[in-house]
Amino acid sequence: MTIRPLLLALTLLILPLSPATGQDWQTAGEAYDRGDYAQAAELALPLAEQGHATAQYTLGYMYYAGKGVPQDHAEASRWYRRAAERGNADAQFNLGIMYAKGEGVPQYHAEAVRWYRKAAKQGDAAAQYNLGVMYENGGGVPQDEAEAVRWYRLAAEQGHASAQSNLGVMYENGEGVPQDEAEAVRWYRRAAEQGHALAQSNLGSMYFRGDGVPQDHAEAARWFRKADEQGEVEAQFNLGFMYYRGDGVPQDYAAAARWYRRAAEQGHALAQSNLGSMYYHGDGVPQDHAEAARWYRRAAEQGYALAQSYLSGMYYRGDGVPRDYVLAYAWLNLAEMSADDEVDRTKKIQWFLTSEQLARGQEMITTISNRINPAPAE
Repeated sequence: MTIRPLLLALTLLILPLSPATGQDWQTAGEAYDRGDYAQAAELALPLAEQGHATAQYTLGYMYYAGKGVPQDHAEASRWYRRAAERGNADAQFNLGIMYAKGEGVPQYHAEAVRWYRKAAKQGDAAAQYNLGVMYENGGGVPQDEAEAVRWYRLAAEQGHASAQSNLGVMYENGEGVPQDEAEAVRWYRRAAEQGHALAQSNLGSMYFRGDGVPQDHAEAARWFRKADEQGEVEAQFNLGFMYYRGDGVPQDYAAAARWYRRAAEQGHALAQSNLGSMYYHGDGVPQDHAEAARWYRRAAEQGYALAQSYLSGMYYRGDGVPRDYVLAYAWLNLAEMSADDEVDRTKKIQWFLTSEQLARGQEMITTISNRINPAPAE
């Protein structure tokens, strides 16, 4: 069981009202707090026009969210910019988000980086985290894993859970820092103890494999369950795997099938394939080859080679599906392409096909392949 730790994408964080001084602002803030957003916007506007940075930031948020004013991302960006230019870190961060997402402004990653950097230098942990993401992925800046680590660390040391989790990933994989599994565990644990689902799942994986900690399957299962409480799909798959094998938990095929199903319904291809196998063999569920074929197909349509091969065999035998040599041929071809297999196993099926059926099979291969791997949008 191998888990590739994932990195979180940029996160939109709109912060609540920042404290400010002045009776006029206090009145506007009180209106906002009691949910009278129209009154808050009316009171904030003259303050914002006079250069009150927090009022400008707040108007930006209200236009972004459509609170008390019509939703208008362009107007939100205008007010965020005015506050950002006066040094408001929250506005700098949110303006960076808008450039990253192309909301109210043209999408422009380099400009997003510029505003993240301004907020990050003021100690804004979320901006430091997003700047780390941009350096790791090469968004708006040259890709630089060491620089990504530097910004993740600054955010992580402030308690930013996603930064802690990503810093764990960097240490686990030796990206931008020397590989250090014990250090990866330390950062995963800090994020996991804050309830970060992916860090909980990754910490479970470290315990499962004994990477950076003594191997402990029961402890792995405990962290996977915590991650599952938030719907983390890899944790669900891993719990299915553990119940199937009896690793750290009593062997229980019915429980394995339940966990695989939870992951499969979220689109996890390997869980879909494994659930198909459980239906095929009747492990923990009533034997049902048609249901097996259904789950194999869902995994196969995501490009999972083993499921494609299984599905081909079912079409070849007429097992759980009507016998169809053309589909058997198409799925087996796709399986061999997905697995980069140099051995041509389709010849035994070709004997059953006419030249017209072979042509149809090739058309199906193209159609299915395009569906699995659509051409990128221009």
